[in-house]
Amino acid sequence: MSKKVLIATVKPFASKAVEDIKKICKDIGYDFILLEKYAEQSDLVNAVENIDALIVRSDKVTREVITNAKNLKIVVRAGAGYDNIDFEVASEKDIVVMNTPGQNSNAVAELAFGMMVFMARGQFNGKPGTELKGKRLGIHAYGNVGKNVARIAKGFGMEVVAYDPYVDKEDIEADNVIPINTVEELYNTCDYVSINLPLIPETKGIVNDKLLSIMKRGATIINTARKEIICEDSLIKVFSVREDLEYASDIAPGKKDEIIEKFGNRIYFTPKKMGAQTLEANINAGIAAINQIINYFENGETTFQVNK
Repeated sequence: MSKKVLIATVKPFASKAVEDIKKICKDIGYDFILLEKYAEQSDLVNAVENIDALIVRSDKVTREVITNAKNLKIVVRAGAGYDNIDFEVASEKDIVVMNTPGQNSNAVAELAFGMMVFMARGQFNGKPGTELKGKRLGIHAYGNVGKNVARIAKGFGMEVVAYDPYVDKEDIEADNVIPINTVEELYNTCDYVSINLPLIPETKGIVNDKLLSIMKRGATIINTARKEIICEDSLIKVFSVREDLEYASDIAPGKKDEIIEKFGNRIYFTPKKMGAQTLEANINAGIAAINQIINYFENGETTFQVNK
């Protein structure tokens, strides 16, 4: 019996990505099923009943979804973050969960610099701004996105430093980036801080009043990770007394209206999460997802499994 692969995306893949995934499925003899722009979570719950593999983007793969997917063996999140998938129930049912690391990283890094330029130039308000050249950029987490942020920063003529206790200093130095010993030093000495952390229990609210309060005068935080990385109460508290700080994020916080009302143009949030919203990233992540599913079923490959 052929494997059934469902793509379920409220935010659809680019048409070329869908066409390519469909062709790959056809060539190997898998059934291709598409659920796009669905209106209710129940639509996803109903669609998974008889599938073997699931590809999603930011869609919520909840306990209800997984419980109703009686034949499900693998879920691939087309992108880096995977906090939208219920790990506990997936592991209970021996379902493999994967992401597609690196496929969106350049797109996210380019957005980070778009926001840096936007903030440095006063959100294009017509008044004099500042340049990125010669400024010190601190990268908080030196993974795939962090590496691309560093690469682009050098083109701007920035001094680049990074803090990541899980990456060897030698690997950071190999990219001509200066490793920083403590997260406090990163926030205390940098003009810009790019947050590229995954959302896990240890990173939730990790950027708190302790780090925000010691930031260099006139510093700007750029967050292309998850809103939960920043403690919103701490942000409000510190920004109320530090009128020199600025913050731009790829996703609006829960207290968006209060924060904007208090801090005006010192704050910017994209209308929706846009880090992976490029044609190239869209296609790359989709193709990676289907190839990982095929390699899992045909070869037992689990390189990118995240619920080991």
